[in-house]
Amino acid sequence: MTPGINVAKKHKVAHTVHEYTHEPGSESYGQEAADKLGVPPERVFKTLVVMLDGRELAVGVVPVCAMLSMKGMARAAGAKKAAMATPADVERATGYILGGVSPLGQKKRLRTFIDASAAEFETVYVSAGRRGLEIELSSEDLVRLTSGTLCGLTQ
Repeated sequence: MTPGINVAKKHKVAHTVHEYTHEPGSESYGQEAADKLGVPPERVFKTLVVMLDGRELAVGVVPVCAMLSMKGMARAAGAKKAAMATPADVERATGYILGGVSPLGQKKRLRTFIDASAAEFETVYVSAGRRGLEIELSSEDLVRLTSGTLCGLTQ
């Protein structure tokens, strides 16, 4: 079990864990998950950690087939500027390694913003906390468990 799966279990949220064999040379962890699980990439969401105004880390959750808009992220968070966080900051704050960062069960709870497209699907897939492991749950539960905000985040 990962901390992300444990959060879903603790809150008695309906979910399904999907495992696949991760290929170390894969260029896109999220696209690899969509391909290997046979799920449209619009339903598989990646978890990206950004630095807001050089002082606060926050999480953006967007479809793997889309790019996170830094302007959209900054606007949603009420910041002037957003930039990708360093890998060291990401791993230190979340407790997860890159390619396996889950929006659930992070070591330090970060403000979370979820692309509004998640609400279009009955269920969505996000990393369960390690490469090759996804958790499927309703977008409502994802928002609730992360105390997230639905908003437009893609370019």
